[in-house]
Amino acid sequence: MSRFVQMHILTAYPPSNPNRDDLGRPKTAIIGGVSRMRISSQSLKRAIRTDDAFRSALTGNLGERTQRMGDKVRSHLLEQGASEDKALEIARNIAALFGKIKGEKDANPAYTEQLAFISPEERATAFDLAEKALSGETLPKEKELAKQVLSTADGAVDIAMFGRMLADNPDFNRDAAVQVAHAFTTNRVDIEDDYYTAVDDLKTPEEDAGAGFIGEAGFGAGVFYLYICVNRELLLKNLSGDTDLAGRALSALVRAAATASPSGKKNSFANHVRAEYLLLERGDGQPRSLASAFTKPVGSGNQLAESVKALKKQRTAFEKTYGKDWDTDKELRVGEENSATLDELAAFAAEKL
Repeated sequence: MSRFVQMHILTAYPPSNPNRDDLGRPKTAIIGGVSRMRISSQSLKRAIRTDDAFRSALTGNLGERTQRMGDKVRSHLLEQGASEDKALEIARNIAALFGKIKGEKDANPAYTEQLAFISPEERATAFDLAEKALSGETLPKEKELAKQVLSTADGAVDIAMFGRMLADNPDFNRDAAVQVAHAFTTNRVDIEDDYYTAVDDLKTPEEDAGAGFIGEAGFGAGVFYLYICVNRELLLKNLSGDTDLAGRALSALVRAAATASPSGKKNSFANHVRAEYLLLERGDGQPRSLASAFTKPVGSGNQLAESVKALKKQRTAFEKTYGKDWDTDKELRVGEENSATLDELAAFAAEKL
């Protein structure tokens, strides 16, 4: 089995603001001495996790990242006829497995302080143990209880892919099998401002002619390079050796990576995008990004074509210096007659697990 699948993806974004900073402007990075637009790894992973192509292919095999597990347990016990005090007591004991519990006087005393990634199997076990506690059964001590509820491998694909950290129960952390880089534009981008006004439809002609609201919104445009590396061996391990599920997960990941985009300001800019170019490599060689192909920004002509050319040139340069570090590859390029299809790339990522 080839250990790694590496994805190199180029996607053209129109004027948009898909991932905002603390001031509401597009995130940026200085690369090669010039400003680029950037989409964070966290934003991309959430876009993938919540994409319809990903979720529909993996129904029943996706976790939940939440602070509210204890509150879900509490609500479940109330439905079983528990008193408010008893339900809260049991819920706090169960939720403590997933992180530090908020204070008893907090507005949400069954919440954890941190978000925790919880698999469907862990959720079901937590509910089952809560019901046993409600019926009078004595639950084991915290460490033993953690062993009954928490797992290092199960059927939660998104946890297997993107990992998790449980500060209070580090034995049940999971290493991420999928690494997602920050995407950045291959071209220079100077963030522009959209000055806009909104008209009050009920303003009468006798009133002033001014707008009802005035605002500004930052935006930019360009071709984004995204690099994703999948450790297929670790993915399989995190999924308890389920090759069928791992295959479906890899196929869904490729589809979502090609079609998903962060939702920031999408209603304002309608930046519904699809990848224009994908290169997938499968092999056992040490992974390597091709981001250095764009240290020098591409010019102002056909930026997509120039980006593909620069990416391939950098790949060839690495091959000449270090040797071929992949066994086989497959390429998709929109508009090219001999291009592979997205279906073919999805199948390629899952082959020979």
